Amino acid sequence: MGGTPADDEQVAFPPQALRDYALLADGERGALVGPRGEICWLCAPRWHDDSVFSTLIGGPGLYSVSPSGRFVPGGHYESGSLIWRSRWVTGTGIVECREALAFPGEPGRLVLLRRVLARRSEARVRVLLRPVAGYGTTPLRNPRCEDGVWTARLGASYLRWSGGSGARLSPSGAGDGFVLDLVLDAGERHDLVLELSTAPPQGPPVDASRAWAATERAWADAVPALDNTIADRDARSAYAVLRGMTGSDGGMVAAATTSLPERAEEGRNYDYRYVWIRDQCYAGQAVAAAGAHPLLDDAVRFVTARLHADGPRLAPAYTVDGGAVPDQRELRLPGYPGGYGRVGNHVNQQFQLDSFGEALLLLGAAARRGRLDADGLRAAGIAADVIERRWREPDAGIWELDDRAWTHSRLICAAGLRRMAGVTPDDPRGRRWARTADTLLADTGARALRPDGCWQRAPDDSALDASLLMPPLRGLLPADDPRTRATLRAYRRELTDGCHAYRFRHDDRPLEEAEGAFLLCGFVMALAEHQQGHHVEAHRWFAHNREACGAAGLYAEEYDIAQRQLRGNLPQAFVHALMLEASAVLADDGPR
Repeated sequence: MGGTPADDEQVAFPPQALRDYALLADGERGALVGPRGEICWLCAPRWHDDSVFSTLIGGPGLYSVSPSGRFVPGGHYESGSLIWRSRWVTGTGIVECREALAFPGEPGRLVLLRRVLARRSEARVRVLLRPVAGYGTTPLRNPRCEDGVWTARLGASYLRWSGGSGARLSPSGAGDGFVLDLVLDAGERHDLVLELSTAPPQGPPVDASRAWAATERAWADAVPALDNTIADRDARSAYAVLRGMTGSDGGMVAAATTSLPERAEEGRNYDYRYVWIRDQCYAGQAVAAAGAHPLLDDAVRFVTARLHADGPRLAPAYTVDGGAVPDQRELRLPGYPGGYGRVGNHVNQQFQLDSFGEALLLLGAAARRGRLDADGLRAAGIAADVIERRWREPDAGIWELDDRAWTHSRLICAAGLRRMAGVTPDDPRGRRWARTADTLLADTGARALRPDGCWQRAPDDSALDASLLMPPLRGLLPADDPRTRATLRAYRRELTDGCHAYRFRHDDRPLEEAEGAFLLCGFVMALAEHQQGHHVEAHRWFAHNREACGAAGLYAEEYDIAQRQLRGNLPQAFVHALMLEASAVLADDGPR
């Protein structure tokens, strides 16, 4: 007995290993593309809104462009961009699909470009378009074709699809969709343009050639050469990912997806389609290490605005337009295998002290690059005042755990205060900030230092933590400080495996059974070894973690070293940020 078309699509396009996906992004939203040409994840109109395509986590929405018959998939990004070329070697030739979200994007309107090319011999391609809004609950309404262009309503959005004049409607339990069979002669191409907007489309449909040309120019202008790094091609790729995940308000989402499990059936499924202040600051500091590039200004703009708006009530995370993160809730979807569907995030209930320290580090980095204006300096004053009033309070910390007096939170705040004091030597507040930094360091040193001389996670927890490698890298302590060296030695001994690093020990299980290697920590180790003058070791750490990506060069949060698989939401922005920073810093031959 045959199933519905939607059922058949679920069978034909099952979830793939995360390493097989590529990202399309325009700053306002992102899409994941799988090896069979399936766009299996896209939320619209912006990152935090409901999905339109969701087969990645078990929903019915899908947009695929796939060769008929047998093929071997592949693909690559065009240099310094998020323009992706899916490439399939078939039994008779080569078929490609060039695809991108028109860049830069508009908050209320997306344009998805797909150009099918027959490279050798005739190509037969099937196109399936079945958008379903509301995480699979709201199908298309009133589809109609006029002058070869399809239009329809999709929830509160308006859909227009060009290039599908020969498509037929394919109804199913998930609602109407379109099926288009293309036959292209060798060398022929065919353009498909999908528009989704919050307002009725105005004027003629998008001209594909003009949209492609504009997108190419915009990416060329957006991504710098970064030839002052040790891996300029990968550094440019990381920068492109960070730019693609940064919206018009300057906010950079932590990841493009939700509900991709960090560990199968461990309950660690989260929604990262929001702007974490900490992650935004990491990205800004990484860019500052490479130069005074526009993404530094974006990070400063977003963080400054949030500090001015919310002050002591600064949330750990926001929507990309600066709104509140919604409460966490479960979806009625099967989820990615090993996980389950979840949107929203409980981080909206947390106080994270380290966010204020990271904000000061970002603003200080901008000042060193001559990119901090009066608004930014006032924002620094706001963050410093909060630290001075609240540093004794417990907080959720960098890993968002139970509220405690986390050592990293206090040390990174001291580092931020000291950095801002260093860039405002003639400001009386700078001298006060330096004194406060000294107080935090002395108090934390008296309460959170182990007998062996290394930092411990909290006054009541003598375990190690990767985050304790960060404060010296941010200038709080010199490389030759005994606490810096003792902590690095102990961490290297207790929380690393080869050149793979872990955050902390969860329990008595072997490290790799509790969670995947944390890629951010691997790049932090490269920076820490470099700071010590251990250049060979630093480059070894960089090289090993640089390779822990998928076929498209995207990094997830974690890397399962036993199965050599990516784990967690994809792509994870802060990993790309630290890869970029390490690539820039390691280009310096001397100790940092």
